[in-house]
Amino acid sequence: MNESTKPSPRKGIYLLPNLVTTAALFSGFFAILAAMNGQFEKACIAVFVAMILDGLDGRVARWTNTSSEFGEQYDSLSDLVSFGLAPALVIYQWSLIFMRDTSVSWGKLGWMAAFIYVACAALRLARFNSQIHEVDKRHFIGLPSPASAAIVVGMVWMLHDLEFEGKALQIPALLITIFAGLLMVSNVKYNSFKDFDLKSKVPHLAILVIILIFALVQVAPPIVLFFVFFIYALSGPFNWLQTRRKALKRLSETQNKKTGDDA
Repeated sequence: MNESTKPSPRKGIYLLPNLVTTAALFSGFFAILAAMNGQFEKACIAVFVAMILDGLDGRVARWTNTSSEFGEQYDSLSDLVSFGLAPALVIYQWSLIFMRDTSVSWGKLGWMAAFIYVACAALRLARFNSQIHEVDKRHFIGLPSPASAAIVVGMVWMLHDLEFEGKALQIPALLITIFAGLLMVSNVKYNSFKDFDLKSKVPHLAILVIILIFALVQVAPPIVLFFVFFIYALSGPFNWLQTRRKALKRLSETQNKKTGDDA
């Protein structure tokens, strides 16, 4: 049998990593259903479960040497549902939907904020896929969609757990939705922690901090998770301001030195 008559290899997809991705997609879908039925705690937990599964599928693919272009695209579509549509609908059903009780225009602003979040998530994922082989692996450009989703549903879960009514928190819900959405499409850099080596040595203090975080999560999961991801979201703009300040300081020192030399 010559080269031209050899049967082409059968096309297929790897089962294990895509099964994990499907589980993440189901978690996002379940979060949407739970939010529509007013079960906001279940909806928020489902989004965090999707985050864990989303972190696993890529690692499973690398560990088993089953990475594929199909898996990458499928993962992005799953992310759009779990970290784009689901968080937007959760916070809309919990709080933004009540903005229509004030006026028609105010109600439109509520669903537009939710749509802006979804659109930003889609743009974030599209940009990430188009630049995946060009950007520095140590940093994300823009807030990652899972972290953005954690802020939105984390706030809902925390305040719902503290027995606050979403109807009374329309303005904070509106602001956090737009804030989380716009950070996803910003050019702010965030640490990806992909260069973190589990085999490397770390200070004893780092281990203590990790243990403390795990302990606090056990005591008050929604509060700790929200503030952990909110601080991470603020770290990007804070680092940008620090870098900007240092650059302006160096420029000022250079100009002063040049002025002194001219004198």
